[in-house]
Amino acid sequence: MDLDLTKEQGFIKSSAREFLKKECPVSTVREMRDDPEGFSRNVWKKMAVLGWQGIMIPEEYDGMGGDFLDLALILEAMGEVCCNGPFFSTVALGAAAIINWGTEEQKKELLPQISKGNLILSLAVAEPQQWYGLDNIQTTLTDTGQDLVLNGTKLFVENAHISDYILCVAQGPGKGLSLVMVDPRSPGVQCSLLSTFAYEKQCNAAFKNVLIPRANILGTMGEMREDLEGLLEFAALAKCLETVGVLQAAFEQSVDYAKSRVQFGRAIGSFQAIQHHCANMVVDVDGARFISYQAAWRVARGLPASAEISMAKAWTGEAAKRVTALSHQIHGAISFCDEFDLHFYYRKAKACEAAFGDVQYHLDKTADRLGLV
Repeated sequence: MDLDLTKEQGFIKSSAREFLKKECPVSTVREMRDDPEGFSRNVWKKMAVLGWQGIMIPEEYDGMGGDFLDLALILEAMGEVCCNGPFFSTVALGAAAIINWGTEEQKKELLPQISKGNLILSLAVAEPQQWYGLDNIQTTLTDTGQDLVLNGTKLFVENAHISDYILCVAQGPGKGLSLVMVDPRSPGVQCSLLSTFAYEKQCNAAFKNVLIPRANILGTMGEMREDLEGLLEFAALAKCLETVGVLQAAFEQSVDYAKSRVQFGRAIGSFQAIQHHCANMVVDVDGARFISYQAAWRVARGLPASAEISMAKAWTGEAAKRVTALSHQIHGAISFCDEFDLHFYYRKAKACEAAFGDVQYHLDKTADRLGLV
Protein backbone atom coordinates (compact mmCIF):
# COMPACT_ATOMS: atom_id res chain seq x y z
CA MET A 1 0.00 0.00 0.00
CA ASP A 2 1.39 3.38 -1.06
CA LEU A 3 -0.43 6.41 0.36
CA ASP A 4 2.04 8.97 -1.00
CA LEU A 5 0.29 11.53 -3.20
CA THR A 6 1.18 11.88 -6.84
CA LYS A 7 2.12 15.30 -8.18
CA GLU A 8 -1.41 15.69 -9.56
CA GLN A 9 -3.02 14.66 -6.28
CA GLY A 10 -0.80 17.07 -4.37
CA PHE A 11 -2.10 19.83 -6.62
CA ILE A 12 -5.71 18.75 -6.06
CA LYS A 13 -5.21 18.82 -2.29
CA SER A 14 -3.51 22.21 -2.14
CA SER A 15 -5.81 23.89 -4.65
CA ALA A 16 -8.93 22.48 -2.97
CA ARG A 17 -7.88 23.80 0.45
CA GLU A 18 -6.96 27.20 -1.01
CA PHE A 19 -10.20 27.51 -2.98
CA LEU A 20 -12.50 26.48 -0.14
CA LYS A 21 -10.87 28.68 2.48
CA LYS A 22 -11.31 31.64 0.13
CA GLU A 23 -14.70 30.92 -1.44
CA CYS A 24 -16.43 28.82 1.22
CA PRO A 25 -14.94 29.49 4.68
CA VAL A 26 -16.60 27.96 7.73
CA SER A 27 -18.35 31.27 8.35
CA THR A 28 -20.45 30.42 5.28
CA VAL A 29 -22.29 27.82 7.38
CA ARG A 30 -23.51 30.63 9.62
CA GLU A 31 -24.51 32.76 6.64
CA MET A 32 -26.41 29.92 4.95
CA ARG A 33 -28.36 28.62 7.96
CA ASP A 34 -31.54 30.37 6.93
CA ASP A 35 -30.97 30.23 3.19
CA PRO A 36 -33.55 27.89 1.57
CA GLU A 37 -30.92 26.36 -0.72
CA GLY A 38 -28.10 26.33 1.81
CA PHE A 39 -25.24 26.94 -0.64
CA SER A 40 -23.94 29.44 -3.16
CA ARG A 41 -24.80 28.76 -6.80
CA ASN A 42 -21.86 30.95 -7.77
CA VAL A 43 -19.41 28.80 -5.79
CA TRP A 44 -21.04 25.67 -7.23
CA LYS A 45 -20.29 26.91 -10.75
CA LYS A 46 -16.71 27.73 -9.79
CA MET A 47 -16.30 24.16 -8.51
CA ALA A 48 -17.49 22.92 -11.89
CA VAL A 49 -14.89 25.06 -13.67
CA LEU A 50 -12.25 23.37 -11.50
CA GLY A 51 -13.64 19.99 -12.57
CA TRP A 52 -14.71 18.85 -9.11
CA GLN A 53 -18.19 17.60 -10.01
CA GLY A 54 -16.63 15.50 -12.74
CA ILE A 55 -13.65 14.31 -10.71
CA MET A 56 -14.58 10.62 -11.09
CA ILE A 57 -16.49 10.87 -14.35
CA PRO A 58 -14.65 9.30 -17.30
CA GLU A 59 -13.13 11.70 -19.79
CA GLU A 60 -15.38 10.40 -22.56
CA TYR A 61 -18.31 11.96 -20.68
CA ASP A 62 -16.52 15.30 -20.13
CA GLY A 63 -15.17 14.32 -16.72
CA MET A 64 -11.70 14.38 -15.18
CA GLY A 65 -11.28 10.59 -15.19
CA GLY A 66 -10.00 10.49 -11.59
CA ASP A 67 -10.43 7.83 -8.94
CA PHE A 68 -11.68 7.69 -5.36
CA LEU A 69 -8.42 9.01 -3.91
CA ASP A 70 -8.84 12.17 -5.98
CA LEU A 71 -12.37 12.59 -4.62
CA ALA A 72 -11.13 11.84 -1.10
CA LEU A 73 -8.77 14.84 -1.17
CA ILE A 74 -11.62 17.19 -2.09
CA LEU A 75 -13.92 15.73 0.57
CA GLU A 76 -11.26 16.15 3.26
CA ALA A 77 -10.76 19.78 2.23
CA MET A 78 -14.52 20.31 2.40
CA GLY A 79 -14.56 18.87 5.91
CA GLU A 80 -11.95 21.41 6.97
CA VAL A 81 -14.42 24.25 6.31
CA CYS A 82 -17.61 22.34 7.25
CA CYS A 83 -18.78 22.83 3.67
CA ASN A 84 -22.48 22.15 3.16
CA GLY A 85 -24.20 21.95 -0.20
CA PRO A 86 -25.03 19.33 -2.84
CA PHE A 87 -21.50 18.19 -3.70
CA PHE A 88 -21.61 15.01 -1.62
CA SER A 89 -25.08 13.93 -2.74
CA THR A 90 -24.40 14.78 -6.38
CA VAL A 91 -20.87 13.41 -6.80
CA ALA A 92 -20.28 10.74 -4.15
CA LEU A 93 -23.80 9.32 -4.50
CA GLY A 94 -25.59 10.33 -7.69
CA ALA A 95 -22.73 10.45 -10.18
CA ALA A 96 -21.25 7.25 -8.74
CA ALA A 97 -24.55 5.44 -9.27
CA ILE A 98 -24.90 6.61 -12.86
CA ILE A 99 -21.27 5.74 -13.67
CA ASN A 100 -21.76 2.22 -12.32
CA TRP A 101 -25.28 1.34 -13.47
CA GLY A 102 -26.44 3.87 -16.02
CA THR A 103 -27.14 2.84 -19.58
CA GLU A 104 -24.99 4.35 -22.29
CA GLU A 105 -27.83 6.72 -23.13
CA GLN A 106 -28.15 7.80 -19.48
CA LYS A 107 -24.41 8.35 -19.18
CA LYS A 108 -24.23 10.45 -22.35
CA GLU A 109 -27.19 12.56 -21.25
CA LEU A 110 -26.47 13.01 -17.53
CA LEU A 111 -22.76 12.76 -16.80
CA PRO A 112 -21.64 15.74 -18.93
CA GLN A 113 -24.34 17.84 -17.26
CA ILE A 114 -23.11 16.79 -13.82
CA SER A 115 -19.55 17.72 -14.80
CA LYS A 116 -20.70 21.17 -15.91
CA GLY A 117 -22.52 21.78 -12.63
CA ASN A 118 -25.91 21.76 -14.34
CA LEU A 119 -27.41 18.84 -12.40
CA ILE A 120 -27.94 18.30 -8.68
CA LEU A 121 -28.73 14.80 -7.45
CA SER A 122 -29.75 13.22 -4.16
CA LEU A 123 -30.14 9.68 -2.81
CA ALA A 124 -33.22 8.54 -0.90
CA VAL A 125 -32.73 5.43 1.26
CA ALA A 126 -33.75 5.92 4.91
CA GLU A 127 -37.38 5.34 5.92
CA PRO A 128 -39.50 5.55 9.11
CA GLN A 129 -39.02 1.81 9.75
CA GLN A 130 -35.44 1.65 8.49
CA TRP A 131 -32.60 4.08 9.11
CA TYR A 132 -29.43 2.24 8.10
CA GLY A 133 -29.02 -0.49 5.53
CA LEU A 134 -31.47 -2.09 3.15
CA ASP A 135 -33.26 -4.73 5.23
CA ASN A 136 -36.67 -3.08 5.66
CA ILE A 137 -37.39 -0.95 2.62
CA GLN A 138 -41.14 -0.24 2.48
CA THR A 139 -41.25 2.14 -0.48
CA THR A 140 -42.63 0.17 -3.42
CA LEU A 141 -42.15 0.24 -7.17
CA THR A 142 -45.00 -1.47 -8.98
CA ASP A 143 -45.05 -2.49 -12.63
CA THR A 144 -48.59 -2.25 -13.97
CA GLY A 145 -47.55 -3.42 -17.41
CA GLN A 146 -47.77 0.06 -18.86
CA ASP A 147 -46.38 2.23 -16.08
CA LEU A 148 -44.04 2.03 -13.12
CA VAL A 149 -45.62 3.49 -9.98
CA LEU A 150 -43.69 4.61 -6.90
CA ASN A 151 -45.22 4.88 -3.40
CA GLY A 152 -43.60 5.50 -0.04
CA THR A 153 -41.84 7.93 2.27
CA LYS A 154 -38.12 8.65 2.58
CA LEU A 155 -36.38 10.44 5.43
CA PHE A 156 -33.29 12.68 5.60
CA VAL A 157 -32.96 13.05 1.82
CA GLU A 158 -30.16 15.56 1.37
CA ASN A 159 -30.94 18.42 -1.04
CA ALA A 160 -34.12 16.77 -2.32
CA HIS A 161 -35.85 20.17 -2.57
CA ILE A 162 -33.26 21.50 -5.05
CA SER A 163 -32.42 18.26 -6.86
CA ASP A 164 -33.00 17.66 -10.53
CA TYR A 165 -33.32 13.94 -9.75
CA ILE A 166 -33.85 12.00 -6.54
CA LEU A 167 -32.32 8.53 -6.78
CA CYS A 168 -34.85 6.48 -4.83
CA VAL A 169 -34.35 2.96 -3.48
CA ALA A 170 -37.57 0.95 -3.69
CA GLN A 171 -38.83 -2.56 -3.10
CA GLY A 172 -39.93 -4.35 -6.26
CA PRO A 173 -41.16 -5.14 -8.69
CA GLY A 174 -41.11 -8.54 -7.02
CA LYS A 175 -38.99 -9.20 -3.93
CA GLY A 176 -35.81 -7.41 -4.99
CA LEU A 177 -34.70 -3.78 -4.79
CA SER A 178 -34.65 -1.19 -7.55
CA LEU A 179 -33.06 2.22 -8.00
CA VAL A 180 -35.06 4.82 -9.90
CA MET A 181 -34.47 8.45 -10.83
CA VAL A 182 -37.40 10.60 -9.72
CA ASP A 183 -38.03 14.11 -10.95
CA PRO A 184 -39.08 15.96 -7.77
CA ARG A 185 -41.37 18.16 -9.86
CA SER A 186 -43.46 15.13 -10.86
CA PRO A 187 -47.09 14.91 -9.66
CA GLY A 188 -47.28 13.04 -6.36
CA VAL A 189 -43.84 14.09 -5.06
CA GLN A 190 -43.72 16.25 -1.94
CA CYS A 191 -40.47 17.39 -0.28
CA SER A 192 -40.47 19.15 3.10
CA LEU A 193 -37.35 20.68 4.65
CA LEU A 194 -36.17 19.50 8.06
CA SER A 195 -34.37 21.37 10.82
CA THR A 196 -30.97 19.68 11.05
CA PHE A 197 -28.22 19.60 13.66
CA ALA A 198 -25.42 20.61 11.28
CA TYR A 199 -27.55 22.98 9.18
CA GLU A 200 -27.48 20.68 6.16
CA LYS A 201 -30.52 20.81 3.91
CA GLN A 202 -32.35 17.51 4.36
CA CYS A 203 -35.93 16.67 3.48
CA ASN A 204 -38.67 14.19 4.07
CA ALA A 205 -39.76 13.06 0.61
CA ALA A 206 -43.19 11.51 0.07
CA PHE A 207 -44.08 9.67 -3.13
CA LYS A 208 -47.76 8.99 -3.89
CA ASN A 209 -48.58 7.16 -7.10
CA VAL A 210 -45.63 8.74 -8.88
CA LEU A 211 -45.24 7.58 -12.47
CA ILE A 212 -41.65 6.61 -13.29
CA PRO A 213 -40.52 6.39 -16.95
CA ARG A 214 -38.74 3.14 -17.72
CA ALA A 215 -35.84 5.22 -19.02
CA ASN A 216 -35.30 6.36 -15.40
CA ILE A 217 -34.37 2.92 -14.09
CA LEU A 218 -30.73 2.51 -13.02
CA GLY A 219 -29.28 -0.99 -13.23
CA THR A 220 -31.43 -4.11 -13.34
CA MET A 221 -34.88 -3.53 -11.95
CA GLY A 222 -35.58 -5.69 -8.89
CA GLU A 223 -31.99 -6.97 -8.66
CA MET A 224 -30.04 -4.08 -7.13
CA ARG A 225 -29.52 -5.11 -3.52
CA GLU A 226 -25.86 -6.13 -3.80
CA ASP A 227 -25.04 -3.09 -5.92
CA LEU A 228 -26.78 -0.74 -3.49
CA GLU A 229 -24.91 -2.23 -0.54
CA GLY A 230 -21.72 -1.34 -2.38
CA LEU A 231 -22.96 2.22 -2.97
CA LEU A 232 -23.76 2.69 0.73
CA GLU A 233 -20.30 1.42 1.67
CA PHE A 234 -18.80 3.89 -0.82
CA ALA A 235 -20.86 6.68 0.78
CA ALA A 236 -19.81 5.65 4.30
CA LEU A 237 -16.14 5.84 3.32
CA ALA A 238 -16.68 9.20 1.67
CA LYS A 239 -18.11 10.46 4.98
CA CYS A 240 -14.99 9.15 6.73
CA LEU A 241 -12.82 11.35 4.54
CA GLU A 242 -15.04 14.36 5.18
CA THR A 243 -14.78 13.64 8.91
CA VAL A 244 -10.98 13.57 8.71
CA GLY A 245 -11.05 17.13 7.42
CA VAL A 246 -13.38 18.22 10.21
CA LEU A 247 -11.13 16.71 12.86
CA GLN A 248 -7.95 18.13 11.34
CA ALA A 249 -9.37 21.65 11.47
CA ALA A 250 -10.68 21.25 15.03
CA PHE A 251 -7.27 19.95 16.12
CA GLU A 252 -5.35 22.78 14.45
CA GLN A 253 -7.62 25.40 16.01
CA SER A 254 -7.11 23.82 19.44
CA VAL A 255 -3.32 23.77 19.19
CA ASP A 256 -3.25 27.37 17.99
CA TYR A 257 -5.53 28.42 20.85
CA ALA A 258 -3.44 26.52 23.41
CA LYS A 259 -0.35 28.40 22.23
CA SER A 260 -1.95 31.84 22.32
CA ARG A 261 -4.36 31.71 25.27
CA VAL A 262 -2.62 33.00 28.40
CA GLN A 263 -3.87 32.03 31.85
CA PHE A 264 -2.09 32.28 35.20
CA GLY A 265 0.70 34.17 33.49
CA ARG A 266 1.54 31.60 30.81
CA ALA A 267 0.13 29.93 27.69
CA ILE A 268 -2.31 27.16 28.59
CA GLY A 269 -0.43 24.88 26.23
CA SER A 270 2.35 24.74 28.79
CA PHE A 271 0.09 22.81 31.19
CA GLN A 272 0.46 19.04 31.03
CA ALA A 273 -3.29 18.41 30.93
CA ILE A 274 -3.67 20.55 27.79
CA GLN A 275 -0.59 18.95 26.25
CA HIS A 276 -2.08 15.49 26.77
CA HIS A 277 -5.39 16.63 25.30
CA CYS A 278 -3.59 17.78 22.15
CA ALA A 279 -1.54 14.58 22.02
CA ASN A 280 -4.67 12.44 22.27
CA MET A 281 -6.29 14.51 19.55
CA VAL A 282 -3.44 14.09 17.07
CA VAL A 283 -3.41 10.32 17.68
CA ASP A 284 -7.11 10.21 16.82
CA VAL A 285 -6.81 12.51 13.81
CA ASP A 286 -3.87 10.66 12.26
CA GLY A 287 -5.45 7.30 13.09
CA ALA A 288 -8.67 8.36 11.35
CA ARG A 289 -6.72 9.60 8.34
CA PHE A 290 -4.65 6.44 8.00
CA ILE A 291 -7.50 3.95 8.34
CA SER A 292 -9.73 5.97 5.99
CA TYR A 293 -7.10 6.41 3.29
CA GLN A 294 -6.16 2.76 3.55
CA ALA A 295 -9.74 1.87 2.63
CA ALA A 296 -9.80 4.59 -0.04
CA TRP A 297 -6.62 3.18 -1.58
CA ARG A 298 -8.29 -0.24 -1.88
CA VAL A 299 -11.44 1.24 -3.42
CA ALA A 300 -9.37 3.23 -5.94
CA ARG A 301 -7.68 0.01 -7.06
CA GLY A 302 -10.84 -2.05 -7.25
CA LEU A 303 -9.89 -4.27 -4.31
CA PRO A 304 -12.39 -5.67 -1.77
CA ALA A 305 -12.79 -3.06 0.97
CA SER A 306 -16.00 -3.81 2.87
CA ALA A 307 -14.22 -4.77 6.08
CA GLU A 308 -11.83 -1.81 5.89
CA ILE A 309 -14.70 0.62 5.29
CA SER A 310 -16.68 -0.55 8.33
CA MET A 311 -13.58 -0.35 10.52
CA ALA A 312 -12.83 3.13 9.21
CA LYS A 313 -16.39 4.35 9.81
CA ALA A 314 -16.43 2.95 13.36
CA TRP A 315 -13.01 4.43 14.19
CA THR A 316 -13.64 7.89 12.72
CA GLY A 317 -17.02 8.05 14.45
CA GLU A 318 -15.47 7.46 17.86
CA ALA A 319 -12.54 9.73 17.02
CA ALA A 320 -15.00 12.48 16.09
CA LYS A 321 -16.57 12.34 19.53
CA ARG A 322 -13.24 12.44 21.34
CA VAL A 323 -11.53 15.11 19.25
CA THR A 324 -14.41 17.58 19.27
CA ALA A 325 -15.01 17.05 23.00
CA LEU A 326 -11.34 17.70 23.81
CA SER A 327 -11.32 20.69 21.49
CA HIS A 328 -14.18 22.24 23.44
CA GLN A 329 -12.43 21.48 26.73
CA ILE A 330 -9.30 23.31 25.56
CA HIS A 331 -11.27 26.34 24.41
CA GLY A 332 -13.71 26.44 27.29
CA ALA A 333 -17.16 28.02 27.20
CA ILE A 334 -16.33 30.53 24.46
CA SER A 335 -16.30 27.76 21.86
CA PHE A 336 -20.06 27.25 22.29
CA CYS A 337 -20.86 30.88 21.47
CA ASP A 338 -22.52 31.35 18.09
CA GLU A 339 -19.94 33.83 16.86
CA PHE A 340 -17.19 31.26 17.48
CA ASP A 341 -16.74 28.68 14.70
CA LEU A 342 -15.74 25.60 16.69
CA HIS A 343 -19.26 24.48 17.49
CA PHE A 344 -19.90 24.09 13.74
CA TYR A 345 -17.17 21.44 13.69
CA TYR A 346 -18.80 19.60 16.58
CA ARG A 347 -22.11 19.65 14.73
CA LYS A 348 -20.55 18.53 11.45
CA ALA A 349 -18.60 15.71 13.11
CA LYS A 350 -21.76 14.41 14.76
CA ALA A 351 -23.69 14.54 11.50
CA CYS A 352 -20.91 12.67 9.69
CA GLU A 353 -20.80 10.05 12.45
CA ALA A 354 -24.52 9.34 12.07
CA ALA A 355 -24.58 9.26 8.25
CA PHE A 356 -24.55 5.88 6.48
CA GLY A 357 -24.22 3.86 9.66
CA ASP A 358 -23.15 5.04 13.09
CA VAL A 359 -20.40 3.52 15.23
CA GLN A 360 -22.60 0.76 16.65
CA TYR A 361 -23.88 -0.21 13.21
CA HIS A 362 -20.39 -0.63 11.76
CA LEU A 363 -19.06 -2.38 14.87
CA ASP A 364 -21.88 -4.89 14.43
CA LYS A 365 -20.92 -5.37 10.79
CA THR A 366 -17.28 -5.87 11.78
CA ALA A 367 -18.26 -8.39 14.47
CA ASP A 368 -20.42 -10.23 11.93
CA ARG A 369 -17.38 -10.68 9.69
CA LEU A 370 -15.59 -12.22 12.66
CA GLY A 371 -18.37 -14.78 13.03
CA LEU A 372 -19.48 -13.35 16.37
CA VAL A 373 -23.01 -12.26 15.46
